Amino acid sequence: MPITANTLYHDSLNFFKNQLLNIVILSVLAALVTTLLEHFLMPNGEQLKLLIELQNALKEGGNAGIRDFVAQLTTDEQTMFLHTAFGILFCNIFGNTLITASVLVLIHAVSHGQQTNAIHASTLSIKLLPKMFLLMFICTLLVQIGYALMFLPGILFSITFALAPIFLFEKGKSVFSAMQESWKLAFNNMRLLIPAMLLWFAVKLVLELVSVKIPGIAVSMLNNLLSALLLIYLFRLYMLVKPQNTTTNGM
Repeated sequence: MPITANTLYHDSLNFFKNQLLNIVILSVLAALVTTLLEHFLMPNGEQLKLLIELQNALKEGGNAGIRDFVAQLTTDEQTMFLHTAFGILFCNIFGNTLITASVLVLIHAVSHGQQTNAIHASTLSIKLLPKMFLLMFICTLLVQIGYALMFLPGILFSITFALAPIFLFEKGKSVFSAMQESWKLAFNNMRLLIPAMLLWFAVKLVLELVSVKIPGIAVSMLNNLLSALLLIYLFRLYMLVKPQNTTTNGM
């Protein structure tokens, strides 16, 4: 029987509802850690002013506006800008790493009929963080480069590397092997990945648009919930399309 997107959506939503409490707890924990990191790396008044000016430049002239804006900065301001940008990037990637690792541990345990909870899953995920962070950093860098070049490569990289964390976790692959395996599997299942990823992009965009009216930690938690739902979908797809995998309890 062929795998359909509707079947994957149904299975993913069922798992999400059955594990909603654990997923919410993991999302809140990741949001809290991310918020604390942002607090320690929070821009001062001068850095914040640069970020506001950068946002205005982006709105007015896109990437060209950003280049012009950066070119007009003094050496000290450029250094400050890079430091601030790196801090924000680090916080975002670390937050994504936390939610990805802990949710994968939860999905794996439940899918194999093991009793677990959010605290246990987050504790077990700690040993995955260094390798997972490196993977998330490289994938994020490639995606952002893709967006900066022509936009469509960024979309393509987002889709083709979406399964890389699962290969890293399930198969113990190296970072680059996980990316390579994800690339192959994604291209073979584009019809199942593209609708889910485009829906994910659309909801993320809506969150970005309304984020100015929502507290930062709430936006982070909602993003984590959205990422968790996508991970469930991807994990279910991974289990069904890999010949050596069989359907297990909980999914």
